[in-house]
Amino acid sequence: MTRFSERTMKRASPSTPDPEAPPARDGRPTLALTSAATAVALMTYTAPMVTLPDTAAALHTPLSAQAWLLNGTPLGLAALLLVAGSLADDYGRRRIFVAGTLALGLTTALGGLTTSTWAFTLARVAQGAASAAILASSLGLLVAAFPSPRGRLHATGVWGAFVSGGIALGPLVAGAMPTWRVAYAVLGAAALIVAGLSFRTLTESRSPRGGRPDIAGAVTFGLALVALVAALTLGRDGWLRPQVGLLFATTVVLLALFTLIERRHSPTPMIDLSLLRSPRFLASSLGGLVTGLAVIGLFSFLPALLQQTLGMSAMDTAWLFLLWSGLSFTVALQAKRLAGRVPSRWQLTVGFLLHAGGALAMLGALNAGSWPRLLPGLVLSGAGSGLLNAALPLLAVESVPPARAAMGSGAQQTFRYIGSCAGVALTIALATSSGGGLAHGADVAMVVSAAVAVLGAAGVAALRERTR
Repeated sequence: MTRFSERTMKRASPSTPDPEAPPARDGRPTLALTSAATAVALMTYTAPMVTLPDTAAALHTPLSAQAWLLNGTPLGLAALLLVAGSLADDYGRRRIFVAGTLALGLTTALGGLTTSTWAFTLARVAQGAASAAILASSLGLLVAAFPSPRGRLHATGVWGAFVSGGIALGPLVAGAMPTWRVAYAVLGAAALIVAGLSFRTLTESRSPRGGRPDIAGAVTFGLALVALVAALTLGRDGWLRPQVGLLFATTVVLLALFTLIERRHSPTPMIDLSLLRSPRFLASSLGGLVTGLAVIGLFSFLPALLQQTLGMSAMDTAWLFLLWSGLSFTVALQAKRLAGRVPSRWQLTVGFLLHAGGALAMLGALNAGSWPRLLPGLVLSGAGSGLLNAALPLLAVESVPPARAAMGSGAQQTFRYIGSCAGVALTIALATSSGGGLAHGADVAMVVSAAVAVLGAAGVAALRERTR
């Protein structure tokens, strides 16, 4: 193991006191504002889950292009999280956080004014880029505000719960508004309010490395993600078509070029590739990837499937999914009590297995036309999602040195939203390409989601064995 990895693994345990740590109350404004901004970002992210049919109708979006309406934000997130984390560490976490929150408010409000699929998609990509600045800098701000291990466990646990809380509230707010355009105006205003409070309240922190931002790496990585999402979206109409193969090949070439840039040509790389030798960092990245692919991918499109197969309204769907997302919030909030007692990897393993069980428990519900049959699966998957959202942020900051907390957060969440982009496109492809109709296609998507979650659980468990 490298010296870097040894330093990472020998960080203070949760029970080790830090005599230089300020009282936890000093970090409460930071915790409140970062949690609020994160919740608004996730509300913006999940709002289209229940408004997708109305939004697609208003923008005249064909079924084959609806993946773009959902994938705009995760694409912006995945493309910018790494560079946002590096910029936050180098140039000021408060600065990047406030700029991201302000940008989220403006781009969300503008998204509600769009009149075409591509304009809406571009607005969603911009919302994702703004959310990347918020999510990547939030954990860096929390690590600076809560330097003691005990305080950090509490802060990351609360922050992770607000990830689930934002997911829970987004569909409810969107469904309760008269139109999806009004929902975007309300969410945009909420982000602007948090931006104003953050500008006046937060304290700046940074860990400058010197050098210039890794623009070449950011551009290369962003283009690779665009090519990947385009390939997954177009693949719905035929995976063997030449343009799909070309896009996948382009993705591979650009990722290889990104690796070369990060290893040899960038004095301040977006990500330290030596981290890939650390089991903790690999577990964090794999956990984020599988969460996006299996959990977010399935539940991003399932509300639209319910409306189209069971005839449920947007508000009815939002209330039903509150069982899943509300339970996720509750479990994530309580799971912070497990921190320091149960390793994060075990929480991830159990979380993935619970999601797999929940997805399998929902099989046949849409074919039977019975929403009550979804309830046991929503409960199981909601509990699993809560464990994942509690464990992932803590593992992200544990997997890197404290000075690079924003980069660690950005890296893990990059994998999370890469998985989300791929998961949404795959779920829509499976659900809409089945010869048995949408209900049968939904069952296929659930089985695939469960299988991916089981593989993720096995992968995280295997990485844990390597640390012994």
